[in-house]
Amino acid sequence: METHLPKGYEPRDVEKKWYQAWESQGCFRADEDSPKPHYSIVIPPPNVTGVLHMGHALNNTLQDILVRWKRMGGFETLWMPGTDHAGIATQNVVEKQLAAEGKDRHELGREAFIERVWQWRSESGGQIINQLKRLGASCDWERERFTMDEGLSRAVREVFVSLYEDGLIYRDNRLINWCPRCHTALSDLEVEHEEKKGHLWHLRYPVKGSDRFLVVATTRPETMLGDTAVAVNPEDDRYTDLIGKTVLLPLVGREIPIIADDYVDREFGSGAVKITPAHDFNDFEVGKRHNLEFINIFDPSGNVNENGGPYCGLERYAARKQVVADLEAQGLLEKIEEHDNAVGECYRCKTVIEPYMSKQWYVNVGPLAEKAINAVKDGRTRIIPEQWEKTYFEWMYNIKDWCISRQIWWGHRIPAWYCDDCEGITVSREDATSCVHCGGTHLRQETDVLDTWFSSALWPFSTMGWPEQTATLKKFYPTSCLVTGFDILFFWVARMMMMGLKFMGEVPFREVYIHALVRDAQGQKMSKSKGNVIDPLSVIDEYGTDAFRFTLAAFAAMGRDIKLSTERIAGYRNFANKLWNASRFTLMNLEGFDPEGIDLDRLDLSPADTWILCRLAEAAREANQALVDYKFNDAAGALYTFTWNSFCDWYIELVKDDLYGADPVVKHRAQSVLYVVLENLLRLLHPLMPFITEEIWHALPGKRPTTFLVEASYPDGEGLPYGERSVAGMELIMEVIKGIRNIRGEMDVAPSKQIQAVLDCKSEASATILRDGVGYVRALARVGELTLGVGVERPGQAATQVAGDVEILLPLSGLINVEEEEKRLLKEIAKVEKDVDLFARKLANENFVANAPRHVLEKDRAKLSEAEEKLAILQESLKKIQALR
Repeated sequence: METHLPKGYEPRDVEKKWYQAWESQGCFRADEDSPKPHYSIVIPPPNVTGVLHMGHALNNTLQDILVRWKRMGGFETLWMPGTDHAGIATQNVVEKQLAAEGKDRHELGREAFIERVWQWRSESGGQIINQLKRLGASCDWERERFTMDEGLSRAVREVFVSLYEDGLIYRDNRLINWCPRCHTALSDLEVEHEEKKGHLWHLRYPVKGSDRFLVVATTRPETMLGDTAVAVNPEDDRYTDLIGKTVLLPLVGREIPIIADDYVDREFGSGAVKITPAHDFNDFEVGKRHNLEFINIFDPSGNVNENGGPYCGLERYAARKQVVADLEAQGLLEKIEEHDNAVGECYRCKTVIEPYMSKQWYVNVGPLAEKAINAVKDGRTRIIPEQWEKTYFEWMYNIKDWCISRQIWWGHRIPAWYCDDCEGITVSREDATSCVHCGGTHLRQETDVLDTWFSSALWPFSTMGWPEQTATLKKFYPTSCLVTGFDILFFWVARMMMMGLKFMGEVPFREVYIHALVRDAQGQKMSKSKGNVIDPLSVIDEYGTDAFRFTLAAFAAMGRDIKLSTERIAGYRNFANKLWNASRFTLMNLEGFDPEGIDLDRLDLSPADTWILCRLAEAAREANQALVDYKFNDAAGALYTFTWNSFCDWYIELVKDDLYGADPVVKHRAQSVLYVVLENLLRLLHPLMPFITEEIWHALPGKRPTTFLVEASYPDGEGLPYGERSVAGMELIMEVIKGIRNIRGEMDVAPSKQIQAVLDCKSEASATILRDGVGYVRALARVGELTLGVGVERPGQAATQVAGDVEILLPLSGLINVEEEEKRLLKEIAKVEKDVDLFARKLANENFVANAPRHVLEKDRAKLSEAEEKLAILQESLKKIQALR
């Protein structure tokens, strides 16, 4: 067993070595036959096209901390990994490759194109998984799943057919988000809204049988070709006499009704709005309420179709230009205003989406949503932080039927067949060969595929082998926890809730922890356009995985976004180095030490030993409770404070005399405590900093209780000696040491210089404690002659500090060279007097005060006040020094 560490910690080699060892030895493997209690998490499956970004890094670090902590806590843990086929995103990647070769998917045909996508997936699809491994993710990689795997495809088909048989899946012609470039429907999540400068066109519609015009305002004048009404608010006195009459639609000449609807905002524009039910989501609802005609004026590429009359064949923006010009020529354009507008774009190709009438497949989610609402209401699933429950309920109560069809090739093809003989639809678990309605054999399979979120909604149980009733499902479903970002609370979490309850009869997870965003140091959202993106892999290369993970945990305060900077990560690299150096010191002092059979209860512990063991127990309790509560920052904070302050800054210093002394019994006791503290600390830190802790743990002397630290038990603070009085006493000794050190610092006393100290105790109890701790005070505060007791003789001239009920007095005569100190102070006073004089004269100048900007005056007044204060302190110090002459 190695019992030394190199001088510096080099993360890269250590990380590679231990990750390979853990994986090859099956440390992350979950056993469904284990009698241990279960803890399971399914990874939010990253897109197969993805590369590791900050969101992934935070999400997976938090999951890994929980999984490692629970594994060490005696649970049989399953962290289920996998990737999502990401329909549109993946199809776009492969289409771009084809375009570079001068081809397109239609040339290849559906089957050859899908083969090409699978080929791309086998060559490049594993990139994100390897990056997650670099992050230290301890998933059971032998179980890795892909949403297009054979097993998952079977689950998807089973769910689709079951929902169809239950009357919950249907087809309908209605308005959806449409990408004219990708030629597919998009979910709301796949539409990104960006605020853009645009225009508001005010158009004049002639009222039939009068000389009046109704002025309507629109951001999309070309859609007027599909108008089927003009609407006004029923309470608007300006238009009550027109309700029920008609206007002539300019350029087209169609007669359309004037209707009354509460949807119309009287304050917007003229208070009259054009209604285009086939090209606007709000108008679609108005159209349904008033039984209006739905006229689609675009083809799937966003060009005007035959319903656009003379504009047929024009691309939508060319049509806009022509429509506006023609309206102006006919005197029907009232005015054009500047107008900011949130424009929806396809999340993949950035094309502006078109609300478009199309026949699509839908899930009637109402009955499913009701059960998902009740599961959160009655606490079967808890959402943390609690405020997100409100958002969840708002979404679920206002849920609309889910459009699940996509007009692309890559994805789960809908298992529906159309019969050319009777036009019936056959939906089947197996590929259909005959029509269930007429028995005909002229069948065509639906060309649409399912929305990617459909297969993702089944992820918690499909990955465990459903629809088979597997041992994995029996052991690990429902999962314990889901860690995810708030942006997919509805799109993914809610849908998993609905599907889990429907098909498993049980919620998919007991708790949902919603984490915040990672932003830049100024709190700005990271984006390529702003140039403020921090790349996790670059950070790992520069600072090491452990420093990066600890930073994320340290700033992961519940409900608060993380402001990340490389300076902060560098700070936690210093923490990793501090741990490394403290471990090197410990190992140097454990040469030849055998930890076998350490029994702390049988050792005559020093006050410092009892104190550090108590602090260790507290840190263990705090870390465990913080992780129970998902307060990752509190866990990191407790362990950071214990490591840096209690262990490195204090205990290592306090124990040196015992380690270096001649008494073998005292030395053995100190070594025992040092070993126990470091070994427990490495376990406590392991879930947050897995690599450096594993490396150090293996360098400790003696036998390890398990092959790897990753398999060791997590400390809970039990079984460590605890003495409240001893701890309070040690804290008093440390306060006295700090007080003496503070005075030495203020007086600029050389660290090597031994000084005299008097400790005037106000109680005998404190005096007794300090008598026991004299060795610590002498060693750590560099004190030679030490007098202590109740009512001791006090020196005439002394620098003082107070620690608890103890007054610390350091005779000034022994602290400093009076002559040299007087010279130094006089020199300093002369310098500060110049500053006082300069600012006082400046601020006495009426001309300057009258003309200088306010912030300049405030700055100068502050500088004067600061200089005067400094001068007073220096003069007081000079008096004290001169009194010693």
